[in-house]
Amino acid sequence: MLNRNIKSSLAIVRRLSTPSTAVNPKRDKKIPIITCKRKEFDLYYEQDNFPDESAKFGSLSMCSTGWHHYKAKGDFFQIHPIEANNSWRLSSPEVDFVKLGVREEIAKPAEEIYDIKQPSMIQELAIPEIVKGFHTTIAAETGCGKTMAYLLPIIEQILRRSQNPPVARNFNTPLALVISPSRELAIQIGEVAQKLCEPHGLKVKMVMGGARQKIMNPTFDDVDILIGTFGVINKLTATQIYRMGSVRHVVLDEADTLLDDSFSDRLSYFLQRFAFHKNQTSDTGVQLIMVSATIPVNRDDMLLKIIDVSAVKHIQTPNLHKIIPNVPQKFMRMSKINRPPTMLSIVKSALKQDQSVLVFGNKTPTADYVALFLKEFNIDCINLNSSMPMAIRESQYERFRRGEVKVLSTTDMGSRGLDTRHISHVINFDFPLFMADYIHRCGRTGRLGGVTNCTITNFVSSLRELKLVQEIEHAARTRCVLPNVDGNITGIIRKNIIRSMRREE
Repeated sequence: MLNRNIKSSLAIVRRLSTPSTAVNPKRDKKIPIITCKRKEFDLYYEQDNFPDESAKFGSLSMCSTGWHHYKAKGDFFQIHPIEANNSWRLSSPEVDFVKLGVREEIAKPAEEIYDIKQPSMIQELAIPEIVKGFHTTIAAETGCGKTMAYLLPIIEQILRRSQNPPVARNFNTPLALVISPSRELAIQIGEVAQKLCEPHGLKVKMVMGGARQKIMNPTFDDVDILIGTFGVINKLTATQIYRMGSVRHVVLDEADTLLDDSFSDRLSYFLQRFAFHKNQTSDTGVQLIMVSATIPVNRDDMLLKIIDVSAVKHIQTPNLHKIIPNVPQKFMRMSKINRPPTMLSIVKSALKQDQSVLVFGNKTPTADYVALFLKEFNIDCINLNSSMPMAIRESQYERFRRGEVKVLSTTDMGSRGLDTRHISHVINFDFPLFMADYIHRCGRTGRLGGVTNCTITNFVSSLRELKLVQEIEHAARTRCVLPNVDGNITGIIRKNIIRSMRREE
């Protein structure tokens, strides 16, 4: 079985290492990789001196190299897609969920509700390992079906065990626990889990926020899968309102955020209450599953406190930490004063085509400004930020998801956990300062099962943004992975502060 999985993985890697027929250089002699305002920096597949992955950063002629100079304002470059659709995210054609170890009656709701005709690549790789009980990390690009990759095998295992003489359980004693860093993501996971579990009589419970009210006036129900944010689950467990003695599966969704320095100590202490199994695979003990689009650098250090790291199966797709291959990305060097009118022009064009637009700012005041600016021009725009009450955030985003409002302005809180398959255009009004944030923002569009003909537009105004832009351009020119991808943003900031203090000394 393991040999078959290894062969399957190698076949996928080989399949993705070659450009698809949409951009096969043998069939088309003029296939653009990067086009620029200054044509001397254009790059095409057929060039004899096409740079390879060994080209060091700083050794290539790049459009963004000269962007430190004020005369570069007005310059731009565009990274072109190498895939026409989402076929690169799918499994081998002969694969189905039954072959992966999930029974037909369990996979059927997923196929019918979400119109899934073929498992995704990460589902092909991850489901067999999770079904066998391995501790697993799932690392794959955004929008490729990671939620289904762990929910389906967990449901499969729960139903298998229920075929044995059932063991009586008390109220509020879940069999599986899914922890999320944000309420929005917890709600999204919960909605998917409820649809998958309903035909089998499994009970899904979501708990987000309002921990004091839940502690003072708790509810007691049958629950098989408990989904919620870490803070409220931690408190409800500490007060014994939810008991973890029956839990057999623990999932950390968006694990890079949960393993961030701001979470990790509390999370480590919480996880130590679970009896994770010691072997590579086991029918007893608790299974740990970690899911993310960016691998946290401190992952193994964190795991050492909880489980045997050698017992963890690390599953990742060949396109992890690479530029999205099916969405064009445009980078525009401009002064800050030119960003609002440029954004207005892009938004108006998108609305004429009935497209949904997501605008990112680095801070809440920027997101507020974008919404107010667009409303001055009679463009209805929803603003989401972490300072809003949860009820308002939910109702506002629901209007955007239903299409009542086509434009959403938000901070990085909107880069994860939102159902954004309908978004056609992402605008980075503020360019992000960390590579992990750029990956998650771009992942809001061009998603599996979502709209096609998507676009990403980046405004580059600050000098401190240029290093990241140059690293992205270099990765596009050499077809290599994006560098310095670390979801532990708090840790990065702390290291930068320490480094700055040392320089001052």
